[in-house]
Amino acid sequence: MSMLAHLLSRFVKNGRLTVIHHDGTREAFGSGGNGPEVTVKLHDARVQRELFFNPELASAEAYMDGRLTIEGGKVLDLLTLFSVNRAGLGAHPVQQALRKVWRALRRRHQSNKVGQAAANVSSHYDHPRAFYELWLDETMSYSCAYFSQPDMTLKDAQVAKMRHIAAKLALEPGMTVAEIGSGWGGLATYLAAVCGAKVTAINVSPDQLAASKDRVASAGVADRVTFFEKDYRELTGTFDRVVSVGMMEHVGVNHFDDYFATVKRLCGRDGYAMIHAIGRMSPPGTTAPFIRKYIFPGGYVPALSEVFASTERTGLWVDDCEVLRLHYYWTIRAWRENFEAVRDQVVAMQGERFARMWEFYLAAVELGFRDGSNMVYQLLLSERRDAVPVTRDFITQREAELTGREGVLPWRST
Repeated sequence: MSMLAHLLSRFVKNGRLTVIHHDGTREAFGSGGNGPEVTVKLHDARVQRELFFNPELASAEAYMDGRLTIEGGKVLDLLTLFSVNRAGLGAHPVQQALRKVWRALRRRHQSNKVGQAAANVSSHYDHPRAFYELWLDETMSYSCAYFSQPDMTLKDAQVAKMRHIAAKLALEPGMTVAEIGSGWGGLATYLAAVCGAKVTAINVSPDQLAASKDRVASAGVADRVTFFEKDYRELTGTFDRVVSVGMMEHVGVNHFDDYFATVKRLCGRDGYAMIHAIGRMSPPGTTAPFIRKYIFPGGYVPALSEVFASTERTGLWVDDCEVLRLHYYWTIRAWRENFEAVRDQVVAMQGERFARMWEFYLAAVELGFRDGSNMVYQLLLSERRDAVPVTRDFITQREAELTGREGVLPWRST
């Protein structure tokens, strides 16, 4: 029995995986029940060895390079098979040893010093703006949406996310807001146009900053939003509110205290912050090798125990915690479907290998939110225990008020 066959026979129990080797021989693994049936073809002998030692990374790279192809199916089918058998993969002795090494190196993998953090972010976000416009919605939001119903349109759910965040911030006209990690400027536009806030937004991606400036100008709120190309640790001053959406995932476990200490400093004694980020319901772990190498270098999804340990060390009250369990699954499913619809345009713009990499990424993270331990959490944080209203009624009340003001939003791609 080959090394790969030894791994697959212990790993694949649900569904069925048929492997066509480069010499034409076939092997099948799994019961055929409780999972998909997938056939893959390995185009050279080296793929087989690589898959045994590091299946998560090797399968992605072989797929990207065309050395592993899926016969009559999609990469989502293969990754679904992996997902429904994830416990068996983690239990294999070689994979346990590999994960032990990853855990030992995780602080090195997540080094995000000033400068290095900008380079890591740039590797993901500084693809052409037109690429993201192909498959994101008109708000250009690249973070978890908020679905009151699973069948909401992606655009409506992204606006609902902004409304939900704005309601938690309880903004009054003229209040000042610091936004740590401003993306393509959608939330800053909402806070300025709908809430009348004065927003100072920072980002380390020049392309996103350029798009954001276009967006606030087209919305007529350029006088209320100021963008800076800065690391979060370099922002000074105090603000009525601080908001950070999809940023903490890029901080790295080494720098959680830096991040929360910065949030505390920016809020001052009387303000408070709203943090929206991806977390895991499982114990602390590591970043998957494919994601770490190709998608989010330096990134890490923390366990809530790690988040709360850092807020404890930095002396912050966790005034509220909301866990969004399926919302990002619905969001990423919509992105994947949008991406599949424009795949030919992506290939023309970015090339076949890039398109395969993005396919693998979207499918993998979708399943992580459907079958794995990933979720999204929203925190309200303050130095003073009564800076945030002491009941949650204000959020619902504010959302109702904000809904009636959203006609001023001229959402469109820029």
